[in-house]
Amino acid sequence: MTKFGGKSCLITGAASGLGRSIALAVTAKGASVILTDIDAEGLRRTAAEVQAEGGTVHLAAPADVSDYDAVVALAAEAHAQVDSVDIVMNVAGIATWGAVDRLTHTQWRRTIDIDLMGPIHVIEEFVPRMIEAGSGGHLLNVSSAAGLFGLPWHAPYSAGKFGLRGVSEVLRFDLRRHGIGVSLAVPGAMATPMVDSVDIAGVDRADATMQRAIGLFMRHAVTPDAAARSIVRGVERNRYLVYTSADIRVGHWAQRYFPPSYNLAMRGMNWAMNRYLDQEVEVGTR
Repeated sequence: MTKFGGKSCLITGAASGLGRSIALAVTAKGASVILTDIDAEGLRRTAAEVQAEGGTVHLAAPADVSDYDAVVALAAEAHAQVDSVDIVMNVAGIATWGAVDRLTHTQWRRTIDIDLMGPIHVIEEFVPRMIEAGSGGHLLNVSSAAGLFGLPWHAPYSAGKFGLRGVSEVLRFDLRRHGIGVSLAVPGAMATPMVDSVDIAGVDRADATMQRAIGLFMRHAVTPDAAARSIVRGVERNRYLVYTSADIRVGHWAQRYFPPSYNLAMRGMNWAMNRYLDQEVEVGTR
């Protein structure tokens, strides 16, 4: 079991969405926090909310996790406040979708830099200090359903999230001898600000068909607070794979134990997405 009471907890992506909700959830469990995000104003608001709930904020410092030097500086500031962080929670990330012939190199690179190299930078600068402290601890990496499934148009996002899953799979065994648990969260649809900022290559988000698709996504989405509760509970119970909704749990079960159903589902989703692109091209050529 991992206890949050009296522990220090680093949370990336803490300015909004899931990161903010996790910050408030661990504060309610008695943890003190170190918060970071690229959004300085949102970070300030989260820190104020934590303090209003009676929580301790050791540090709330803006940083771009894709910038290694920025993470090095963040770690130096954090370790000036606490000898070592007890629980590291990699939440920050972005989503980039698109057909492979529409994606740019910049989109591929930015997604990998933030979603994979960002958590790696944090692990590099915080986990060795946890090992040195000899007091155990916990590492949470937030992947995605896109780190389990071959969802259409998700190639850059899945590259980062599958990569983070691989890192986590190795570290769950490597860090065990140091008493450091590892959890990998795999959220599905979640009603966070990321829904409004998803970069969809070559697609007009204002298009009626795309808006209907976004509406369908939101109807199946869980709230960040609900997802945060599932994640905190998973970390407390030292679970490796942490689901935040039943549909992803069932889908992962089907993928492993009944592959034909998974293959049919992915092909069906791919057909629907490509049909949308074909219709868009047809309209554009009239």
